Amino acid sequence: MEDLVARGVKPGRRRLFVIDGSKALRSAIDAVYGTDDPVQRCRNHKVRNVLGYLPEHLRDQVGAAMKAGFRLEPDKGMTQLEKQAQWLDKEYPDAAGSMREGLAEMFTVNRLGLPATLRRCLCTTNVIESLNGTVRQKIGRVRRWRDGAMALRWVASAFLASEKSFRRLMGCQQLWMLQAYLDESKSRENRERTLDEQQKVG
Repeated sequence: MEDLVARGVKPGRRRLFVIDGSKALRSAIDAVYGTDDPVQRCRNHKVRNVLGYLPEHLRDQVGAAMKAGFRLEPDKGMTQLEKQAQWLDKEYPDAAGSMREGLAEMFTVNRLGLPATLRRCLCTTNVIESLNGTVRQKIGRVRRWRDGAMALRWVASAFLASEKSFRRLMGCQQLWMLQAYLDESKSRENRERTLDEQQKVG
């Protein structure tokens, strides 16, 4: 996170962070960028984590229930997934605990009032995961790296080659709505802070 700041992604404006389940990464967002940014947890990672604790015969059923829950309004979706976790509690407590962990942040994009097509792209880390997978394919056959500089050159070349196959983000025409939400939230926060300071002075 500090490296991102050094490369120009400065604090001071609200951003939507879409991350996997790393607790260290989640803490770093708060430490470096503050606690006011919306954070969306990757739903694909969550589903894989939960299903990893279940026997084969239950995975399709639980996976479908989770995906259906994610399509609901936040309160209803969280209620349905909590019921699913309660059903799993007795025989598969690890799966139930994984489902509950970070549950509120599984519905962040639902709370932003964005169109469904845009929500679908912003609720997973697929954008970067897909790029990383393409890079691995392009450099995966290299077995001997002379030094770190060579590795960086190859990765940079793979990124540039991958760029040719990039497609537009689904719902990209509605990205202005996300920007408007983030800008308005920041403006409201600044107004409230100014009002509080004026009241303290008064």
